[in-house]
This record gives sequence, C-alpha cells and structure tokens, in this order.
Amino acid sequence: MQITRLGKVRRSRPRTVSRDLDRLGVGARLGLVASLARPGGNATGINFLTAEVAAKRLDLLRELVPVARRVAVLVNPANATSTESTLKDVVAAAASIGVATQAFATFAAERPDALLVAGDAFFSSRRVQLVHLATRAGIPAIYSQREFTDVGGMMSYGPNLADVFRQVGAYVGRILKGAKPADLPVVQSSRFELVINAEAARNLGLAVPPTLLAAADEVIE
Repeated sequence: MQITRLGKVRRSRPRTVSRDLDRLGVGARLGLVASLARPGGNATGINFLTAEVAAKRLDLLRELVPVARRVAVLVNPANATSTESTLKDVVAAAASIGVATQAFATFAAERPDALLVAGDAFFSSRRVQLVHLATRAGIPAIYSQREFTDVGGMMSYGPNLADVFRQVGAYVGRILKGAKPADLPVVQSSRFELVINAEAARNLGLAVPPTLLAAADEVIE
C-alpha cells in the first residue's frame, strides 16, 4: 500500500520522474504508468524483471543439485510486491518438478537441500554475509546477480546490471534533452546472464553438469 501511494504522489508532481519500475513492482500494475508501451503522465523507467525469472533460477538450481527435494526461499517481506511475485512463481515451479519449498525462517530447524535467494536491493547490499552464511552451512545456493558469485556464491542468474544501467543512463539523457517520459516506453531487461562459480560448487562436493557449463555466460574457476 505504501508503494502504491508513493506512485500516485509521483505522478501528480509536475516534474518528470524516471524510476526503476522493477523495484516498485512493475509500474503498470501499481498505477505508476498507464501501460508499458505508453506510460503517460510523468513516469517511465526500466523493469529489471528480477522477480519474474525466479522460476528459472529454481530450474537451474535443480539442474546443478538434482538430489534437492526441499529448497528454502529467502525473500524480503518489506518488499511486498517482489516477495509475492517470487513466491507465487517459485512455489508453482517447485510443485511441477516435485520439489518442496520452505521459508527461510525454518532454515535452522529443518535443513534444506538448497537455497534460492530472491532478488532484492537489501540482499545485494548484504551479499557477502549471505554467501558466507550459505557456505558455512554447506548449502548450495543460487542468487539473482553475478555480484554474489564474484564474492564466492555458487551460481547466479539475472539481468546484466551493467546493461540495465546503460539503458537507465540513455533514458536520463533523452529526458534531459527534452524528451517526454510519457512518450518513452518502459524498457524491459532483455539480457540475462548465468554465472557459475565452479570452485564454490566443488567445495560443496558438486560437479557442474556439462550442459550448465555450456549454457553459462561465465564460469569462475
């Protein structure tokens, strides 16, 4: 509700606003823009599609850890829209492949076979701690950004942030030159990358399947 009210306030202000609509939960659904193709008003932006590929992350995690029967899902309840989307997609995908999901809060009482960390700005800022936690517990985990694998995380799949931020910069430049946000369609992330930390996988006793190695955009040895 707070996010929805924020969006309405933003739209009523006279200045133009370019927002990261993924962090606001896809602007069209929340009323921040009229539609993705024709935003209208004073808002446009970039949709990272971070939550929308959560089911794909589960598929990749299961491919690397085929014995996993129970996967813990870490979401940020303060990010209500992203949490709802992530859990809906992951639970449905898990049921289709015979995997049970559990809340991260039960991690200590009931050890999961693997961990899926949802995309979230707070988690990104705590990536070293999260990777350390998973490594110390010996739990295979998949994350939303390559920055997690850079600090020792086993695997990540998500939008290429450098590419997304270039798109953000291009839009800001166009608006500063006089373009109207109402005329700029909301851009959807189109470039996703799979990064595998092979050393982290080996330390967990896992062999990365050749199919995943071939599909990976980068393999960290």
